[in-house]
Amino acid sequence: MYAFQDEFTQAPGLRYLNHAAVAPWPRRAATAVTRFAEQNVLIGARDYPDWLILERNLRDRLKRLLNAPSRDDIALVKNTSEALSFVAFGLDWHAGDQVVISDEEFPSNRIVWEALKPRGVEVIQVNLTGSDPEGALLAACGPRTRLMSISAVQYASGLRLDLERLGQGCRQRSVLFCVDAIQQLGALPFDVQSCQCAFVMADGHKWMLGPEGLGVFYCRSDLRERLQLHEYGWHMIEHAGDYDRSDWQPARSAKRFECGSPNMLGAVALEASLSLLEEIGMSAVGQALHERVQWLQDGLEQLKGITLHSPRNPARRAGILTFSLAGWDNSALFGKLKSEQVVCAQRGGGIRFSPHFYTDVRVIEETLALLTQMASR
Repeated sequence: MYAFQDEFTQAPGLRYLNHAAVAPWPRRAATAVTRFAEQNVLIGARDYPDWLILERNLRDRLKRLLNAPSRDDIALVKNTSEALSFVAFGLDWHAGDQVVISDEEFPSNRIVWEALKPRGVEVIQVNLTGSDPEGALLAACGPRTRLMSISAVQYASGLRLDLERLGQGCRQRSVLFCVDAIQQLGALPFDVQSCQCAFVMADGHKWMLGPEGLGVFYCRSDLRERLQLHEYGWHMIEHAGDYDRSDWQPARSAKRFECGSPNMLGAVALEASLSLLEEIGMSAVGQALHERVQWLQDGLEQLKGITLHSPRNPARRAGILTFSLAGWDNSALFGKLKSEQVVCAQRGGGIRFSPHFYTDVRVIEETLALLTQMASR
């Protein structure tokens, strides 16, 4: 694992604990983008066929990361919100239909469903604070429920849900299962098949260590043609590249959701970043991340006045740990940590730490030492 430490040469004194927001790139991603930029300066798009090979490699990496049945199930999208909108405004809704979500969702996975209100769709928000959040979500699914859309890991509390149980429960109830995987994909192993997902989406700029502006949308093959398309262009048709052809049809693959020219710059960076995760292996990535989150939790629990807002049970979390400190306003605490080069976020009624697999022990120890000083002031 430590052979990859040279991939992350961050600024001296920086304590980066914010991968649940935007992650630093590994060095190989920066190198790939620099090489791509130089190529564009010197020869432009002369070698465009090579770019298409790289894009295909990226789809293959995402297929493996999701354990999707086929590369054809993978669409490259701008972001999670775009993919959620493809689902929300692609399905054939009827007045009285219901969508089940939680009451902790990031706005992307709430607003898009609330926007269906003019069509008569009702959004059911389920509280997750009980001992059986999956049971509460499934109990909310009634005869009018068409779809459940849930974050694999809640962005503020860090609560990780049992996706296999939810997927099985949705299948038994004939409910489509949609997963916002942005806080798990790249942090822990993920399997769209074992979770029986209908749709999965995630951005590349968090745990996948890529740039903003490029994400993944998995659409189960039997559902692709059920989503009505609202974006059209040269790139989303079956015979893309045959510019003289007058008859056309949407691509049979998930490329039907990609209406125009691809984000090739983003693809170069994300493909390189995912190559690192593949070399290490997602099981090893997940184990290393678990160790770092546990070190943080153990250290925080020793401090006087700390309240954890995240699950203590390792099976209930991924890479997020949110807390508050008695005697400190969250905004003031966030500002103090920022002044000490601790990069984190203010979320969920507290301060959110989110290390990754490579986070150096020094970063954790120094951050805990700073909090110890703050707790004793």
